[in-house]
Amino acid sequence: MQLLFEEGGEIRAGTVLAQQGEAYQVELPAGKRTKVKSRDVLLQFAQPSAIELVRQTGEMTAEIDLDFLWECAPEAEFGFAELAAEYYGADPGPVQQAALAIALHGNPVYFRRKGRGRYQRAPEDQLKAALAALERKKQQALVQAEYEEQLKALTLPESFRNKVLQLLFKPDKNSLEYKAMDAACTALGMTPMRLMVAVGGVASARALHEAKFLAECFPKGTGFPDVDVPEPSADLPVADVEAFSIDDVTTTEIDDALSVTELPNGNLRIGIHIAAPALGIRRGEPLDAIARQRLSTVYFPGDKITMLPDSVVERYTLQEGRQCPALSLYVTVEPAHWQVLGSESRAEMVMIAANLRHNLLDDVITEASLADGTGDYPFRAQLTRLWHFAGALHDERQKARLASGLRPESHNRADYNFYLDDQADGSQRVRIEQRKRGSPLDKIVAELMILANSTWGKLLADNGVPGIYRTQKAWGMHRTRMQTYPAPHEGLGVAQYAWSTSPLRRYVDLVNQWQILAVAQHGITAKLVAPFKPKDADLLAAVADFEGTYAAYADHQSTMERYWCLRWLQQERRERMMATTLKEGAVRFTEIPLVTRVPELMQAPRGTQVLLEIGPIDEISLEVSCRVLEVFAGEGALPEEELESDDGDESDEEAAEVSAEAAAEVAAEQAAEQSAQGDVPAQDDAGDPAGEDSDEGSSDQASAARDTIVPGQG
Repeated sequence: MQLLFEEGGEIRAGTVLAQQGEAYQVELPAGKRTKVKSRDVLLQFAQPSAIELVRQTGEMTAEIDLDFLWECAPEAEFGFAELAAEYYGADPGPVQQAALAIALHGNPVYFRRKGRGRYQRAPEDQLKAALAALERKKQQALVQAEYEEQLKALTLPESFRNKVLQLLFKPDKNSLEYKAMDAACTALGMTPMRLMVAVGGVASARALHEAKFLAECFPKGTGFPDVDVPEPSADLPVADVEAFSIDDVTTTEIDDALSVTELPNGNLRIGIHIAAPALGIRRGEPLDAIARQRLSTVYFPGDKITMLPDSVVERYTLQEGRQCPALSLYVTVEPAHWQVLGSESRAEMVMIAANLRHNLLDDVITEASLADGTGDYPFRAQLTRLWHFAGALHDERQKARLASGLRPESHNRADYNFYLDDQADGSQRVRIEQRKRGSPLDKIVAELMILANSTWGKLLADNGVPGIYRTQKAWGMHRTRMQTYPAPHEGLGVAQYAWSTSPLRRYVDLVNQWQILAVAQHGITAKLVAPFKPKDADLLAAVADFEGTYAAYADHQSTMERYWCLRWLQQERRERMMATTLKEGAVRFTEIPLVTRVPELMQAPRGTQVLLEIGPIDEISLEVSCRVLEVFAGEGALPEEELESDDGDESDEEAAEVSAEAAAEVAAEQAAEQSAQGDVPAQDDAGDPAGEDSDEGSSDQASAARDTIVPGQG
C-alpha cells in the first residue's frame, strides 16, 4: 500500500512497510524510513508506486494553471479531492489528486490552508496584491542578478554611484545593491572595500581610508555651520612685549609665542603667550558645541580637519604683525642660576613680532651657534637666553625622573614630516623629511610649554578650581590617564600637568583655558565664576569623550602616514631598504617611519640592522611583504632607548610627553617580565622632549601607533 501524507509542512509519498494501530512505518522514495500517524494521511492507493507517483506528479503539477484552478475552486472551504474532481473531471486518479494537492499546498498566495488536505481560495483583492508583490520580487531578483553579473565583471552598476560609501560603511543589508555586492564578493573572493576600489566605486585606496574615517567620525560631513566670529569679551590691556612663535612652515593654528624682557635688577621676565579663544567662546554657545563635538583638530599628511572654523582660527591665531588676544604666563627668572622666582598669569593683547619657522632656522640655530653667540638670525639674544633657561628646566625634570626610578630622557628620536606636492598630471608626490627631535628650538618650546602646563595646573589646584589633568606613574599603573584632579606626571618629572597650550586645536586645552582665565581675572572668587565647578558631570564626560575621540584621530593619522610610506616606496621605486629589528619579527625602516613584520626575524635581537628586499605592496590592507637579504649581526645596533622612544609626530610638547609616557610603559613592562623571571626591575628607557606646537602638516595627534604593528596590516 502507498500513502500520500503531510510531514514537516510538506506533502510526501511513501510505501507502507507495517501498520501498528494508528501509525504506519513508511519508506520514502529515497530509502529513508519514517513514522506516519493516520491523521496525517491524505490518500491511500495501491498503484502507482511511491517513486513513480513522485515522478508523475512533478510533471503534472508544473502543468496546472493556477489562475484557472483558482476560478474552479468554490469560495467555501473544500478538500483537495473535491477540487480534483472539478478540475480533472469525475473520478481523478491518485496521481491527479496528488498533483492537485501539491499545487494547492505549494501556492499559499492562491489558496489558504484550513486543515489537513483542506483549503480555501484567497479573496480576489488579496490575490491581486500578492501576485503584484511576487512580480515585483521577481523583477527585483532579475535586477539583483544583473547587478551581481556587472560587479563580477568588475563594472560598477550605474545605480551604485551615489551609494558606494553607504554600502561600505552603513549598509542596508536588505537592499538589492547590498545583496548583489555580497554575492559578487563571495563569488570573487574579495572584500567589499577591495571590490569597490576594483570597480571604480571608490577612486583609490587613499580615498577608501579617508572615507572610512569620515564615515566613522564625521558622518554628517566636515563642514561648519554659519557662526559669528566672537570678539574678546572684555577690553584687554596691551602687553609691553614683542613676542615670536616657533612652528613648522605649514602651521596655521599658531597657539603659542614667547617673549623675553630684561628687568632693571638684571632678572628676566619670560613670557609664554597662548592664543586665547576662551576670551570669545563661551560655554554652551554654538562654537562650544562645535568644539565639544569635534574635541580636536585632526591632522594627516596633506590635510587637516580643524576643531574650530577657519574664521575663528584666523581671529585668534597668533599671526605675526598684529596684536592678538592671549593668556600669558610670565615667569621671573634669576639668570645666574636660572631659578624661577615667581609667576603671574594675565589676559592681554600681545604684539606678535614674528612667526619663526623650524624649516628655515634649524640648520642655523644650533647648540654651537647658541653657545658661542654666532649666526645671523632674528631674536638671537632672546633665543640664547631661552635656550639656557630651557636647559635648566630640562635638568630639573631629569632630577625628578631619576627620583621616580626613570632614566634621563634621550635625544635620539627622529621626527618625520610628510609633504604632498601637486604634480602637473594632477597626482601628488610625497616627501618624507626627517629631523631629529631635541634641536635647540624644539627644546625651547618643549620646556616652556611643559612649564606652562605644569604651572597652570598648580594654579588651578591651589585655587580649588577643577581642570583636566594628565597623570602618569612610572611603575605599576604606568599608562597616562586623564582626570579632573591633580596628580604627578612622573614621566615628565612634574608634580601636575594640565594641557592648556593648544586651545585652538584641543578641547581639553580650551576647557582648561576657561578655568585658568577665571583664576587670572577673579582670583579667590574664581570657584564661583569658573564655567566648570567641582564634580561637574559635563567635565567628566568631556574627559571620557576626548580620550576615545583623540585615539580615533590618532589611528587615522597613523593609517594615512602608513599609506603614504607605502606610496613613497613605490614612488621611489625602492627594491631594497635598511631596517632595524624591534621585537617579535617587527622591523622599522631606517629612512621612513614604517614598521612591518618579517617572520624570518622572529628571533633576531633588538637593534639588529638588516637589509630587506621589498616585495608586493597592498595599499588597501596597508601591507608590504619583505624578504631578508642580509643581517648585519653586531653592527650598527641602535641604543635601546632609541628603539623604545620612537613615538612619531606629535605636537612638540606632546611629543615630549608621549615619549616619556611610552618610556615609562616600556619600563613597567620590562619590570614585569624581569619580576616573572626573578630579576631585579630595570630602569626606564626614556623618550625625549620636543616643542609643543609644531608641524601641523605631520600632526598634532600622538602617532605612536604609526610605529606599531596594526593587526592585519603586515
